[in-house]
Amino acid sequence: MIDTAPKPKFKLIPAPKVIFNSFVDCNMAEVWVGDTFRIFPGKYGEDPLWGYAKDLKYSDGPNANVVFQNHAEKFINPKMPPNVPIGKKGLHGAVWFETVYQDKKDATGKTLYALYHNENYPITLPYNPKTKEGYTNSKLWPQGLTGPESPAAVCRIGIMKSLDGGKSWENKGIILEDLDSRMILKPHNTSNTFAGGVGDPSAVASGEYLYVFYGEYGYPGVYNPSTYNPSVEAAGQCISIARIALKDLDNPVGKAKRWDGKGFTIAHNSFGKPVPSLQIPLSEKGGSSFLPNRWISLGTFC
Repeated sequence: MIDTAPKPKFKLIPAPKVIFNSFVDCNMAEVWVGDTFRIFPGKYGEDPLWGYAKDLKYSDGPNANVVFQNHAEKFINPKMPPNVPIGKKGLHGAVWFETVYQDKKDATGKTLYALYHNENYPITLPYNPKTKEGYTNSKLWPQGLTGPESPAAVCRIGIMKSLDGGKSWENKGIILEDLDSRMILKPHNTSNTFAGGVGDPSAVASGEYLYVFYGEYGYPGVYNPSTYNPSVEAAGQCISIARIALKDLDNPVGKAKRWDGKGFTIAHNSFGKPVPSLQIPLSEKGGSSFLPNRWISLGTFC
């Protein structure tokens, strides 16, 4: 029998150093608007650890090679929605554009939906008992990146919309989040990064839905220090999937559904199932994302 199964392989080769002339982070959303290649690097919004950021920009060119060599003056700040006061509906915390969906119904290519990674802290989004949103400022809240006195962040995923090719944006709201009861606290959380949450999304449109692939960082249930189980935690973390109907992107809050292992039935703020084929066993240095020195990338702890 002839083996016709594909056997993908690759080879790394040396490449010249590229100097990127704007703020560099893990995000680089991009889109073609007509014959213009546009990128959206950087970060925007309030952040008590690192300070308020206006580093989310866009830059243009005829192709990727040109855009990535643009000078600093060619990186432009888009018009972004402001952060709103605590207790008000709107944008809280900082955002990073991770991926962009282009509305196929708009022949100009200028109608865009940006899927953003959003980070907050108990100080920027304190727990609201009425809505169940936000986070309790407990003495057991885990440590953040800047030292023992700094708090860990919580990530969420939201959507913004642009009608002018990404030069200005309107916030449409959060589509995926973990509630306060799922946050993993001291002494079990030693990552110095996140207390929990969902973030770092990518997405692809198929049929009538936008499928969202994202990092799952919370406890898969209610976190209780007396019954905490690292194996349970690890089993609920890795790359997860959700989907939202394309027709709901203009009013997306509460519309996304998480994967339950067989279908998309789980609420946007509950807990579903990660992709088991992507999880790495503890025996192969996989396991919980909050073990010491485990936080490098999704592929490291899954």
